Amino acid sequence: MTQTTWKDGSRRRQKKAYTGKAYVFASYLFLFLFVAMIAYMVYFQVNESEQLLQSPYNNRLTVQQKNTIRGALLANDGSILAQTVNDENGNEVRVYNYGSLFAQTVGYTDYGNAGLEATQNYILMDSSETILDHISGDLTDRKRQGDDIVTSLDVAMQTAAYNALGGQKGAVVVLDADTSKVLASVSLPDFDPNTVAEDWETLNLEDSGSPFLNRGLQGLYEPGSTFKIVTTLAYLNEFGNDADFHFNCTGEYTQGTYTIHCSGNTAHGEQTLADAFANSCNCAFSYMATELLDSDALAEAAASVKFNQDFSFGLPSSTSRYSLDKTTKDGLTMQTAIGQGDTLATPIHMAMIAQSVYNNGEMLLPSFINQVQNINGNVVKTQGVDSLGTVMSQNAVSYLKSYMRGVVERGTASGAFADVPVTVCGKTGTAEYQNNDGYVHSWFVGFTDTGDNDIVFAVIIEEATEGETTAAQVAANMLKEYYGQ
Repeated sequence: MTQTTWKDGSRRRQKKAYTGKAYVFASYLFLFLFVAMIAYMVYFQVNESEQLLQSPYNNRLTVQQKNTIRGALLANDGSILAQTVNDENGNEVRVYNYGSLFAQTVGYTDYGNAGLEATQNYILMDSSETILDHISGDLTDRKRQGDDIVTSLDVAMQTAAYNALGGQKGAVVVLDADTSKVLASVSLPDFDPNTVAEDWETLNLEDSGSPFLNRGLQGLYEPGSTFKIVTTLAYLNEFGNDADFHFNCTGEYTQGTYTIHCSGNTAHGEQTLADAFANSCNCAFSYMATELLDSDALAEAAASVKFNQDFSFGLPSSTSRYSLDKTTKDGLTMQTAIGQGDTLATPIHMAMIAQSVYNNGEMLLPSFINQVQNINGNVVKTQGVDSLGTVMSQNAVSYLKSYMRGVVERGTASGAFADVPVTVCGKTGTAEYQNNDGYVHSWFVGFTDTGDNDIVFAVIIEEATEGETTAAQVAANMLKEYYGQ
């Protein structure tokens, strides 16, 4: 009896212990699931919430559109770029006060949204009115007023860039040199966002010239001689100074079976690095890439200034491409050193590289937004400045600034900028492209260097007929209009 009783008691105690362990396991499991759910919610709020809120499948947006008047898009001085008004029949319509001037950047709201109208859709449909305003609106059946977005776009700068393009197919991007805020972004051909619905079929014709394409952010072009900024950076990274660089240009340079010519077969004669940069001597840079630089130097310089890296500007953009490596043949290496071959760049990225030279080697991420404010003008959110880090040394910056000034003062752009009232540093470029029928893409990237409210800019002219002077002249005309000359 005692033994049986002992065994029965033992079994009962084992069963209780087993049951307790099961409760503990279940408790830890639910605790783990709870923590995981909290972690996911935090991750979602930080990384995924905006994408979901912007999704056209989000019913919350549908509700907001019924109860909220879409906020306005404003220029940096408060000028209204886009706003919602009532027509003569009381219907809400979106009005773009500057017509086609800000077309691809501001976008439209017909046939879906585009531009900032698309990427900032949720903010424009969100309302930060006070609680009392919300209650008053609910009691009077008044729609809430969506928040306004104050962009970084400058009407005077945008107008000067637009006029300087003169209807040519291409793009101009202008950044504030100190903050990298986008002051102007012009792309031609364009469209009038007020009449997108009426013009839709015409705008989408095969021969329309792709007016919806924002060439400044999405256009990929051979950078031509503007890429010599990167090639020069590679040389300075490796050698530290230009004291030992000398080259005698005869108008052509041959390595193996491949020959590079200078523009117009011009023989530049004895060239220092400063001379070669100012004169945009193709032969000197081809020699540099094949005879002087380590096999990885050019690739490392391109990587340092963010080629092959995606950027988040707040608008759709393309990624600049660079593919040269130590196995690349001399012919393609020579082409790459002068911005031809397989290298492609967007105008805004080339402006970022120029901005890094201006900004003592630090690259800043361009953005189009200054702040968000409610109907009363109270600031809801401010968009700061994001740094992408130091991409070139102070030593390299010093040389590059001097070389870029030489381009304007005595080099390939000296004629274009002769009567511009501010100091300018820059680099010209002429890029051949496939099936060009004798035309080229004309480039100019640069910055003003006055020490006060300077700007950085990139100009690309497609299918140019006058080579590198075309984009430089556009840049010069823009500066003369903007600075009142």
